[in-house]
Amino acid sequence: MDKSKQPFRKSKRSFRRRLPPIGSGDRIDYRNMSLISRFLSEQGKILSRRTNRLTLKQQRLITIAIKQARILSLLPFRNNEKQLERVESIPRTTGPRTKNK
Repeated sequence: MDKSKQPFRKSKRSFRRRLPPIGSGDRIDYRNMSLISRFLSEQGKILSRRTNRLTLKQQRLITIAIKQARILSLLPFRNNEKQLERVESIPRTTGPRTKNK
């Protein structure tokens, strides 16, 4: 039989199942900073569920823990380190320059 006349077949690829980022022994809590910090971006935003590869229940618990840690000042609400460095390096002028004689 010619290859062009064969019916369409799905390829038989084996998908390796990824391990969940939260183990069974890990406790999702606002005090567990090493766990919480894995789910934050560089800007301090909570990463999406698809990015984190979490279940819906785990994502809800992580979100609540992050918000509690922010309220208790364990985490900043946002990370402005890059913006502060840029602002400090720019010289500021108050108005048009005039020559004094």
